[in-house]
Amino acid sequence: MASIEFKLFAPYNKDAALIGSFSDWQEIPMQKGKDGYFQTTVDLEDGTYQYKFRVQSKSWFFEPDQWVDVTDPYATNIDGNSSEENSIVRIKEGERIVDTYVWQHDDKPLPPDHALVIYELHVADFSGGENDPKPRGQYKHVIEKLDYLCELGINAIELMPVKEYPGSYSWGYNPRHFFATETSYGTTDELKRLIDECHARGIRVLMDGIYNHSEASSPLTQIDHDYWYHHQPRDPDNNWGPEFNYEHYDEALETYPARRFIGDCVRFWVREYHIDGIRYDAARQIANYDFMHWIVQEAKQTAGAKPFYNIAEHIPETTSITNLDGPMDGCWHDSFYHCVLEHICGDTFDLERLKDVLDAKRQGFLGTTNVVNYLTNHDHNHVMAELGERGILDEAAFRRRKLGAVLVMTAMGVPLLWMGEEFGEYKYNTQDQAKIDWTLLDGDQNRSLFDYYKGLIALRKNNPALHTENVEFFHENPEVRVLAYTRWNNEGARVVIVANFSDNFLAGYTVPNFPTDGTWHEWTGDYDIDSGNGQLMTDLGEWEAKVFVWK
Repeated sequence: MASIEFKLFAPYNKDAALIGSFSDWQEIPMQKGKDGYFQTTVDLEDGTYQYKFRVQSKSWFFEPDQWVDVTDPYATNIDGNSSEENSIVRIKEGERIVDTYVWQHDDKPLPPDHALVIYELHVADFSGGENDPKPRGQYKHVIEKLDYLCELGINAIELMPVKEYPGSYSWGYNPRHFFATETSYGTTDELKRLIDECHARGIRVLMDGIYNHSEASSPLTQIDHDYWYHHQPRDPDNNWGPEFNYEHYDEALETYPARRFIGDCVRFWVREYHIDGIRYDAARQIANYDFMHWIVQEAKQTAGAKPFYNIAEHIPETTSITNLDGPMDGCWHDSFYHCVLEHICGDTFDLERLKDVLDAKRQGFLGTTNVVNYLTNHDHNHVMAELGERGILDEAAFRRRKLGAVLVMTAMGVPLLWMGEEFGEYKYNTQDQAKIDWTLLDGDQNRSLFDYYKGLIALRKNNPALHTENVEFFHENPEVRVLAYTRWNNEGARVVIVANFSDNFLAGYTVPNFPTDGTWHEWTGDYDIDSGNGQLMTDLGEWEAKVFVWK
C-alpha cells in the first residue's frame, strides 16, 4: 500500500473532488493550494484503477459553478471502450507508471534531418483488419509492415495523430485527451514497441501534434474554458475546435496556462515515447511565433543529443517560420504539391513556377531541411485519383507518376511520401476509401512503380549531392517542355535530372551545357552513358525524367 497523490490544476474553480473505483465512486474531498492545484492522496495497492475529477466548472456554457465530472487532463491512459471515458492510473511498487515497457534499441544510430525520407501513415488505414467489415489497423499491424518499409527504403515514419479521440475511428485531428494514446490502436506498450522496432531498423518516428485546438469536450474546456482557450474562434472559416490561447498570461500565478499545458504534453511525449520529431498541425492557426520558438526548444532539450525535427504545417507556407529567426526546422511545402501535381497532370506548364518549387531558395527558404516536399498527403486525393479525374489511366498514369517521384526525390528539401503512393494507390480522399489496398502490389505496373520508388529513395538517402541546397537549372526548352537541372556537393558528388513534360517522345535529344564531360550512370534505367563537348544525347520518353549520376 502506498500513498498516491492526485492533483488537478484549476486555480479559479471553487471546489473539486476525486471519485474513483478505489472509493466506490464516492467523493474524496480535495484541497486547493496557493499554486492553483487541488490535491488529495489515496492509499492504493499495486494495480489498475479508474477515476475522474468532479469540479465546479467556470466554463460559460454551464450554469454558474455547475458540478461536472471530467477526466484528468494529464491522464496517460483512458478507458476508451467505455462511454464514461474514465481516467486510468496504474500503480507498481508504490509508484504511478504508464506501463512496464523496457526499451531495447535506444543505442541505435538514427539518420540526420537532411537525409530523411518520410513516410506518412494513419495507423488504422495503413494495414491490418482487412477481412473485417470495418477494417481497422493497430500498432501491431504497422510493426508487421516494417520490413516492407525497410525494403522500400524510407528512414522516417510520420504517424498521423495517435492521441485519444472520441469514438473508435478518426484521423486524429480531434484530440480529446492529450497525454493518452488512442485505445483502438492498441496499448501504450504496443506503441512503444512500434517506435522501438522502428529505431532498431534506423527509422525515426515523427508524431503529428495538434496544438492549435482540442476537441470540444476535452477536459480543460469543461473545467474553465477561457482560462486555456480563446473565447471565440479567431478565424471561423478555419476552426476545428476550441483554440488554445497562448497569449493569455496569469499574473497571479506567473504562468501562461495554455503554454504550460502543451509544454508538459510535448515533454511527456518526447520523454515517454522517445519520438524523434513533431509535425505541428495548423501552425497558421497557432499564430504565435513566440510560443512556437519556446515549444521547439522544450522539445529539443527534452530529446537531448539525438536529432529532433520540428515541422510546421503552415498553409500557405511562409519562409518566416523557418528562416533566421523562425521557430521551426522545416515546413510542409504546399506550393510544391500544387505546382508539381498540376505539371504532371498536364494542367499547366510554367517553367518559372516549377523552378521556384524545385529550388525553394528561389522562394526565400535557406536550407535543405526548411521544406518538406510531397506530391500528396492525407489532406488530398492520391495522385492516381487526380490523374484518373483527367482521363489519364493505366500506363500513361504510371509514367507520369514516376515523373512526379523523380521531382520529389531530387528537389531541394526533405521528401515525404503518403502511404500507398509508392505502388499507385488510386482511391479518393474519403473515409470509406482510406484503407490501403495491398493487393495492388500484385499488379505488374504497381510493382514497377514500387521498384522505381525504391531506387529513387536509395539514391536520395545515399547521394550527398541531394542533401545540399545546391540546385542549378542549366537547360530549359519551353517549346518541347524540357527542363534540366543539377544537384551537387563540394566533394564531387553530382546528379543531373532531365525531365520531359510533354506527350512527345524525344529521340536523340541533345542536352547542352551539360555540367561535366565523362561517364554518367542513368539511375532509373541502370545504364552508363558518356557526355562530351559539354553535351549529352539521350532519348526522352513522353512524361519521363532521366536521372544521371556522375561516376
